[in-house]
Amino acid sequence: MHSAAEKRFIRVNLLGIISLFLVILAGGVVRSSGSGMGCPDWPKCFDQYVPPTSVSQLPANYQEKYVAGRVAKNERFAKTLDVLGYGDLALRIREDKSILLPEEFNVTKTWTEYINRLIGAICGLFLLGAVFLSFPYLKTRKRIFFLSAFNVLLIGFQAWLGSIVVSTNLLAWVVTVHMLVALAIIAISMYTYYDARNFQKLALPVHRTVKVMAFFLFVLTIGQIILGTEVREQIDAIASFMNNTGRELWVDKADFFKIHRSLTILVISLTFALERRLVKQYAEKSLAIRAINYSFAFLGAQVVLGISLAYFALPPVAQALHLVFASLLFASQFYVVLALGKSTRKEEEASHA
Repeated sequence: MHSAAEKRFIRVNLLGIISLFLVILAGGVVRSSGSGMGCPDWPKCFDQYVPPTSVSQLPANYQEKYVAGRVAKNERFAKTLDVLGYGDLALRIREDKSILLPEEFNVTKTWTEYINRLIGAICGLFLLGAVFLSFPYLKTRKRIFFLSAFNVLLIGFQAWLGSIVVSTNLLAWVVTVHMLVALAIIAISMYTYYDARNFQKLALPVHRTVKVMAFFLFVLTIGQIILGTEVREQIDAIASFMNNTGRELWVDKADFFKIHRSLTILVISLTFALERRLVKQYAEKSLAIRAINYSFAFLGAQVVLGISLAYFALPPVAQALHLVFASLLFASQFYVVLALGKSTRKEEEASHA
């Protein structure tokens, strides 16, 4: 049984996980709609806590002011890259003249970005609340507290990285890192949630082959998400080269898309094989079985969305949902890994008892 304090932590942590997927959805909408510079400053939006709804509400000389701020931010980032030994990349950022082009005010894009920020702030509050509610675990399982605290720091880093993604015009490797950090935040939150909720439960022993399959599938899914990010970056480059015309041709011109599509078949096959092995090993209502069934559902959604992206000229809604379901697939497969790994911890604890 869980104490009242533990139940509060589990509840708030779960809300934090749900809000993380909402943040990913909102971020996908922002990117697919090109709303990243809808609010050119941070944390305010056009120097206001509530965004403007008309040009008359904008501050004087706002375009020159925010372009200057963007240039200054990129220069600070370029100096950091210089220190880290990435001088060529820093030079490319400094020489990118597109950052000097001011964004025209668009009320829809402004409020799209503002809502994205609000959802992000709410998510941050849930994760911060999880830190305070994890204090009781300092007496029992310290890792829950320290991982929760680290996650808040990671959220801060992710917010800064998101601003860099926008100010550098979606610099390729920054976009990929931004996605990987998002997955890391989800994984940490799910680990602390799982550990707090299921630590006292016993698990059936699982054959090592099944655990290896689950871990390989999890790693393969991460690779697929990274590859999907690369596909999106290729499409962005193609769209820019074609002056945003011929949208129906963009996917065919993306070299990584064919690899991404082929690996999806491998992910589906491995998921099915793992589900069959788990059914033989586990009770039907086990955590691992339920998680792998969710994986099937998310994979099905991904296939449908992938088809719509490939054959219906990349609908923006499908782009955002494709990203969300990729994250949900990652989460469900990570939960399988946790459920299978739990038996190892319990077996080790029993052997030392």
